[in-house]
Amino acid sequence: MKKHQICTQTVMDTTDPNIVFNERGESDYYTNFIERIVPEWNFGKNRLDELMKFAAKVSADGKNKDYDCIIGLSGGLDSSYCVYITTQIMGLRPLLYHVDAGWNTEQAVLNIEKLVTKLNLELYTDVVNWNEMKDLQRAFFQAQIAEQDGPQDIAFFSSLYKFARKNNIKYVFTGANYSTECCREPEEWGAYPGIDKTLILDIHKKFGKRKLSTFPIVDIFVYKIYYKYFGGMKVFHPLNYVSYIKKDAEKLLAEKFGWEPFQHKHHESRFTRFIEDFWLPKKFGFDKRKAHLSSLILTGQLTRDEALQRISKPELDEQMQLNEKTYIAQKLDFLENEFNNLFHGTNKTYKDYKSKRRLIGLGISFMRNFGLEKKLFR
Repeated sequence: MKKHQICTQTVMDTTDPNIVFNERGESDYYTNFIERIVPEWNFGKNRLDELMKFAAKVSADGKNKDYDCIIGLSGGLDSSYCVYITTQIMGLRPLLYHVDAGWNTEQAVLNIEKLVTKLNLELYTDVVNWNEMKDLQRAFFQAQIAEQDGPQDIAFFSSLYKFARKNNIKYVFTGANYSTECCREPEEWGAYPGIDKTLILDIHKKFGKRKLSTFPIVDIFVYKIYYKYFGGMKVFHPLNYVSYIKKDAEKLLAEKFGWEPFQHKHHESRFTRFIEDFWLPKKFGFDKRKAHLSSLILTGQLTRDEALQRISKPELDEQMQLNEKTYIAQKLDFLENEFNNLFHGTNKTYKDYKSKRRLIGLGISFMRNFGLEKKLFR
């Protein structure tokens, strides 16, 4: 067992079992940021010409169409600011797309409504079949793996990609970015690299009770290869082409639209908030905030001392954690003792189930070797 060690430049530590440190105590998250991300990204500086050139191409391709592009909107900061940049800076006409998986906070819903109303944009909402969503989430809990947010992410991205493909919308804009996400969460913490249909269906076969007749699942190789190279779909990250500072973006959205910031990243989903603040830290010993806050440290938006102070206590107080635990269990039809038994049960990983992880790993290695992927994957 590794002796506990924490990166001297970030707050990433040996709860990532594969973290690597150099002789200065700097982790591979830091060195990857300096060596691979900064040279291309340069903190979004001096990239406006690139952004506007791309905007002109998207606009030309969208001529005589209802929309130039599509944006998945959760109501959180990154996707909301992506909408602002796309419309107010790039001058494009996006269709906003929201997937309701049953866990939206009221604040997220209000943020979406404010953007849609004040920017006079069209919103399409896909409401996932709750019984199927619940069945898959129950199955993931019973599988005892860290990827508890998998079913939500699968629904969000698969629904968006399928809709864009079906409606011949070529450009998918996303709020994913380097400024707040340059330090990628390790897969051991539940950040499985992509939608693996083999893994999903194996878990559901073992623990699911209901047929997934309408639940959207688009495998990683379908959207990474087929949709991209044979369907012409282009996924674009506009926030990498501007100076994106979290606090400044929150202030701008608040002043222009009445948008309200969240206490922490991903808190627009009540389920994700519970998983990241209670389930993962207490059951598995993983705190995803270390990656979120390390990204802000690396991009100069937070000091390391501030981050250390932040992770010294949970985002939710103990009573709220217990209230959310009861709410989640009841909504997923778990008895209290049943949910507690899962919480105290033997932890497992995706390796206990069928998957395409090895094949996905080869694809990631190929992309990193050819400079197509800058974030740290192992």
